[in-house]
Amino acid sequence: MTKPPICSYEGSDYQQAFWEQGGRQYEDLAEGLAFKRVLPTSGNLMLEVGAGAGRNTPRYAGFERIVVMDYSTTQLAQAQTKLGRSEKYIYVAADVYQLPFRERLFDAATMIRVLHHMADAPKALSQIASVLQPNAVFILEFANKLNLKAILRYGLGKQAWNPFTLEPVEFVKLNFDFHPTAIRNWLADLGFRVERILTVSHFRLGILKRLIPAGWLAALDGLLQPSGRFFQLSPSVFVRAVLQGTHSPTPPPQDVLDLFKCPECGHPTLLDKKEYLACPTCTAEWPIQDGIYNFKEKR
Repeated sequence: MTKPPICSYEGSDYQQAFWEQGGRQYEDLAEGLAFKRVLPTSGNLMLEVGAGAGRNTPRYAGFERIVVMDYSTTQLAQAQTKLGRSEKYIYVAADVYQLPFRERLFDAATMIRVLHHMADAPKALSQIASVLQPNAVFILEFANKLNLKAILRYGLGKQAWNPFTLEPVEFVKLNFDFHPTAIRNWLADLGFRVERILTVSHFRLGILKRLIPAGWLAALDGLLQPSGRFFQLSPSVFVRAVLQGTHSPTPPPQDVLDLFKCPECGHPTLLDKKEYLACPTCTAEWPIQDGIYNFKEKR
């Protein structure tokens, strides 16, 4: 079966160009307020899907260990520089459509500013659900198709696509907006119960960001975020969902090697060969490079 296309940030200076120099302080602060409302204060093992250069990782400090996962080894190397190397952080390069983790492993996961690059969002979400324990918390952010700007543009005839229909819209290659109802339906199909919805980045307009200090805008945004319980008209939406299930929780692994399975054949045990992990079934070899477990490409 052909895998969906991947949006790769390999070799990108995304963290510096978009966040540090791109005038995104307001968005970062607003997302920080949302995290305070939906993120568990503590836990054993967190999976951060699409961690990039580690912008959000310090916000998960209450977790004992965090798997910092991204498709780009460039981004993970930048995350290492920011966060350092310690037992708390496990750096993994992997494809979200083919996760290299054992089932029912994590007691929490986040996926922030990542789903909008997913050509097959339900497949990506199903992979995440498969590695979560029952009652695990999943924090998902998605780009909202039903935002106020899109509704106004459609009503004025300046936009061809309909913001009210459930299918995703690809407005730029491998950049998708999603309808909130579609997201809720996909999560429900996978066994998630949505506990909370927050609307975020209500004031994502250049003129407002130039005229009003970022902290003030973020504070106003924070006042409006709980309105997501009733309607979602902002460009960004945060969802806190809990995976339902009856399986017994899996004890947190003591050895990093116990996190992984072979993403190619699914074998649950990999052999540590120091410079790579080897699958005894399909003989695939997955390199370990500068502290990064690389499941994106075989040796």
